[in-house]
Amino acid sequence: MKVKEIRVGDCMKREVITLREENTVMEAAVLMREKKIGSVIIVKNDAPIGIVTEGDITYKIVAEGKDPRKTLMKEIMHSKLKTIGPNEMIEKVAEMLRDEGIKRLPVVNDKGKLIGIIGETDIVRISPGLYEIIREKTELEDFSASEFTSGNCEICGNYSETLKKSSGKLACEECIEEESV
Repeated sequence: MKVKEIRVGDCMKREVITLREENTVMEAAVLMREKKIGSVIIVKNDAPIGIVTEGDITYKIVAEGKDPRKTLMKEIMHSKLKTIGPNEMIEKVAEMLRDEGIKRLPVVNDKGKLIGIIGETDIVRISPGLYEIIREKTELEDFSASEFTSGNCEICGNYSETLKKSSGKLACEECIEEESV
């Protein structure tokens, strides 16, 4: 099977660890340790409504000195949850992870019910080349606007010795000039 033919449903994990809004952060932390996972999906009526990551627990609970036994998931979950369907192409996952700056996406059916999860590690397993799409954003953010590099312009696709960051992309001088007109 070629990478271009791989759909989300072909490589997603079907076992998704979930909790409800009413569960405590302590319950989530214990479950995450037992299952050796970095996040849990918060569901309501089998539909994903949020996500809590180990980073959320560290920054929002531990660092703030809050009691994980008394803090509920609904208090720390990310509720602006991005999802993807099982029939989407795997390249779209890589692009969404990159563009949204996230590590995993819940997979939902056409009724919005949670049926799986897909993340960076699943993409690396399928195609290490797709992983580069995800990491591209991080590299661009670290790349100072005053620095130059060589490579293909992300606007016109032509090779240039002097690419510069412009509007979040590495662009050649010609494309940067066209944008400013």
